[in-house]
Amino acid sequence: MKSPGSSVERAMSRSAAAVRAAEPTLDGLSLERVESPSRSDRVYRQLRERLMRGILKPHQRLRIRELAAALGTSETPVREAIFQLVRDGGLELKPHHYIRVRRLSLAEYFELRDIRLLLEPLAAERALDRIDAAMIESPGNDSQDAQSRPKRTATITARSQANFDFHFGIYLRSGMPQLIDLLGICGSRSGRCSIISIPRPSDYDGRHQHEHVLKPCVLAMALR
Repeated sequence: MKSPGSSVERAMSRSAAAVRAAEPTLDGLSLERVESPSRSDRVYRQLRERLMRGILKPHQRLRIRELAAALGTSETPVREAIFQLVRDGGLELKPHHYIRVRRLSLAEYFELRDIRLLLEPLAAERALDRIDAAMIESPGNDSQDAQSRPKRTATITARSQANFDFHFGIYLRSGMPQLIDLLGICGSRSGRCSIISIPRPSDYDGRHQHEHVLKPCVLAMALR
């Protein structure tokens, strides 16, 4: 004798199969592959980089209309990029659509610093096999020149930009895009705060710290 439960289960299974058969497929949509980043993605990456570099300052207000005019785009991709940066924690949305750069608390800054101390060495380690002589020896490498032989007359802004170019120039060679995105999020939150931690040229009595960073790169090249 068949149990009532088994007949109910068979009926539910037939109903689910009928629903699946009725669901539309993507075959007739003629979708084209998206080979290049969307406009909002390009806006997002530009704004995130300026947060990472510390160009945008804590509590600085951002207006969507002004950004759209400066970027030569409509307000929609700018608005989408802003909301993504709010989700990342680099910007904050206040009442009445007031958008500004987030200011970290001291505890938040130290937490992000500890996270970066774990992630950045991993990116640098994975980049070793992808660093070439052109990066290390090129006379046009402004970041290397500005950082390994810092001038007393260099401004904090110039030193911070050279510092960013030097470090992320290495990290980008890691071949780990998800790791780079994580570092980008951390950097977008702490960019301006990181500037104050950059040593002054007068703080160096001997070799610059970036020369110590480049030493294992040169050794890795020699062992290839």
